[in-house]
Amino acid sequence: MTSSTDPRFSIVTAVYGVAEYLPDFIAAIESQSFDLGTVEVIAVDDGSTDGSSRLLEEWQARRPDLVRVIRQENAGQGAARNAGIAAARGTWITFPDPDDVLPPDYLERMSAFLDDHPEAVMLAATRLMWLEDENTVTDNHPLRTMFRDDRLVDLHNDAHHFHGSSAASFFKLAKLLEWDVRFDARVRPTFEDGHFNSMYLLHFDRPQVGFIGSAKYHYRKRAAGDSSTQRSRAHPDRYSAVLEHGYLEVLRFARERFGEIPGWVQSFLIYDLSWFFTRTDSEAPAGVPLSGPVSDRFHELMKQVLDQLDLDDVVPYVTARMARVPRYVMQHGYRDEPWHEDFVTLESFDERQRLVRATWFFTGPAPEEVFLADGDVVEPQHSKTRALDFCGSTLLRKRIVWLHQSRPIEISLNGKPMDLVFKRPPFPLRRANPGLIRWSLSDDSARLQTLAAPILEPKPTSADGRKAQSLASRPKTTARYRNAWVLMDRIHNAGDSGEILFHHLRKNYPTINAFFVVEKGTPDWQRLKRAGLGDRLVAHGSLQWRLLMANCLHLLSSHCDVAVMEPPAILEFTHPSWRFTFLEHGVIKDDLSGWLNRKEIDVFVTSTRPEHAYLAGDESPFALTTRECQLTGLPRFDRLLEVGARFPPDQRDLVLLTPTWRQWLSGNPEAGSQRHHAGTVLDSEFIQQWLAVLRDERLAETCRRHGLSVAFLPHPNLDAVLPLLDLPSHVVPLRYDGNDVQEFFARARVLVTDFSSIAFNAAFLERPVVYFQFDEDEVLGGGHTGRQGYFEYRRDGFGPVTLTVEDAVSAIVEALDHGPAPLPEYQARIDATFPPRDGLCCDRVVEAVRASIRSKAAEPPVPTPVAPGPVQLSSLRGRE
Repeated sequence: MTSSTDPRFSIVTAVYGVAEYLPDFIAAIESQSFDLGTVEVIAVDDGSTDGSSRLLEEWQARRPDLVRVIRQENAGQGAARNAGIAAARGTWITFPDPDDVLPPDYLERMSAFLDDHPEAVMLAATRLMWLEDENTVTDNHPLRTMFRDDRLVDLHNDAHHFHGSSAASFFKLAKLLEWDVRFDARVRPTFEDGHFNSMYLLHFDRPQVGFIGSAKYHYRKRAAGDSSTQRSRAHPDRYSAVLEHGYLEVLRFARERFGEIPGWVQSFLIYDLSWFFTRTDSEAPAGVPLSGPVSDRFHELMKQVLDQLDLDDVVPYVTARMARVPRYVMQHGYRDEPWHEDFVTLESFDERQRLVRATWFFTGPAPEEVFLADGDVVEPQHSKTRALDFCGSTLLRKRIVWLHQSRPIEISLNGKPMDLVFKRPPFPLRRANPGLIRWSLSDDSARLQTLAAPILEPKPTSADGRKAQSLASRPKTTARYRNAWVLMDRIHNAGDSGEILFHHLRKNYPTINAFFVVEKGTPDWQRLKRAGLGDRLVAHGSLQWRLLMANCLHLLSSHCDVAVMEPPAILEFTHPSWRFTFLEHGVIKDDLSGWLNRKEIDVFVTSTRPEHAYLAGDESPFALTTRECQLTGLPRFDRLLEVGARFPPDQRDLVLLTPTWRQWLSGNPEAGSQRHHAGTVLDSEFIQQWLAVLRDERLAETCRRHGLSVAFLPHPNLDAVLPLLDLPSHVVPLRYDGNDVQEFFARARVLVTDFSSIAFNAAFLERPVVYFQFDEDEVLGGGHTGRQGYFEYRRDGFGPVTLTVEDAVSAIVEALDHGPAPLPEYQARIDATFPPRDGLCCDRVVEAVRASIRSKAAEPPVPTPVAPGPVQLSSLRGRE
């Protein structure tokens, strides 16, 4: 029971390791317009080891009328909040996180609503997303439509409303104590709040909840990505304890109370469960279980949860913003009976090739498919089935076919003619929100929806953009750059397949209007300028570059970063119409589908049969088909053959250490750039491990004995670090910029790398390779840009795999003592990997690019290659 002197609101916050954020939280509480004389703050210090304890002590000392600090050994957020519940005296209690903030009118809004609606049993605030790295606050939470205004909702009648954030909720303290509702420490790292809110509301026969749109809780998305929510995908309990003690316990109690699962509970659980299926395994961060007991238990528990929900009646009608794939996975992925969409989507059209891309999702065995062109049975020009895996299991598949567009098309699945749609239709509605009605039916909205984006000419904001827009379509400009082929490697350097193919075009295909792009002033710019390229060398970012890009027919690059494919300086004044050819800067061996599937690529160069089949084959995670993938070989392989021949064994003078980079080392590049910064790289395990190899005395002595030099060639993203390293005097630092990197490979007696596809260059030249993979689990588990793919280093690699500095040095010494050729085991793998090395890769690429703009109406269907199976990371250890 509460007395008249008890506070109206108890603010309980669980504090652990948030000293950096506490000042903002404290200031937000003290800035409340509501009378803080009727508020108590209970800050539970959950064993913080940073400066949080000191800040709380100072706050309590300064405001003893407002703040009480409770200290406990670290026991987790739930236990800390429970300690706050036991100490609280308020009528209403809330649990904001100490790294978030509350606007000044937050408590005032809540109090005013309670005065008007005393029957409310819970209050819910809308959540704004505070993007710390951008210092912006956005109103784009998926559940924002539930907070259009301030209103009381009877959840018994309204199954579409729910609220699972305890941080942005207010509860009746007396009811929590009466019913012994507490945070369950077993339910972590997610759904702890959802479980608490649900168990509280299920005690009411007809819960009346206030959805307060005017009260805006500012949820901080940390720039460092180190909050418990942001790290939760890698926590094993998310895939076991959360389902067992969270979702299943809510369902058990709901059925015990009502004999069935209330509609609002079903809507809430469907929404919350969907986050397990928003990213495939290829897109998921490191730590997501891909095999083994945790993965098996996850799927077992998930099926138990879904079996208790009315999936067909709830999933299609959930009004919360939810993507199509999670809906399909939850509704059909765990059922035994096969399913497919009851329509086929014609989702893109290649006007040059006269091909249309048709797709549909399905589960179970592929439906029998029949394609008719004006009544005649035909086969697709290109086809594949893409597998969508979640926690190691394929729960959904997407069929992709490219059909000739020259005649009317009909498609049947399992003997039933399919409706053909040009856009996947929206899910059916049983509740139409006002905003959706306006967007769908108002006159202004209808006009906007009929205007395709390319019709609306961009309005450049920069003077350079405005000038380029005014000149781009003039006859002199279009005549100069008509049908141009633009070639480049990275923005800041050259020397890869882009440059090599450019020189080949100028020498052997003079009628092709080819230009090469690189940033002015860089070492490669200076080198190419001295080579006499004239106006065929174009400075990236210049006016000439803008005019060239606005008119070119093809863009070909060894990189497909956003800065290359979608340069902001071009997009601001025109809608590009070039066709993009990805020349690649290495042989793909890992699962990069989470990155590459988002790219619009017209020609994708592949170099080995396994790589080609992995990208374009059935059951692959990639959305690519044989339309895009062309087995031509890398252009740089042609020159690599020439350079390699210039360095016979007695002229190979380097032990070349050349690691790739790590995504977690450098952060994100600047907009429109590919450069990264040194940051804290020097203190990283990555640098320390490689330095240990470089400084090893046994390696140095062996190199002296063989008359060799140790050379260090880090990835270009780490250029800023190279001058800062304390390298031994016998180590030669090398850079990509301004150098002929292929000569470095050709000069190598042994090449040492980690996960880089550079090893394929060494193998192509039949140079010995050693892999140093001290962080194998993290990199191949998804911590870098991709996951383990078809290529298993111990089975398919071109040299021994080592995990320690000592083993790496021993492997290098063994390779050097053996001689200039790879050991027989690895030579056999090299011979089996590469097709004949004939020096014609450039010519095959030219033909593939030319073919990409020809009609395919008269060409026969292209067979779908059989994709090699993925390698499970858990099976990698212990095979040496």
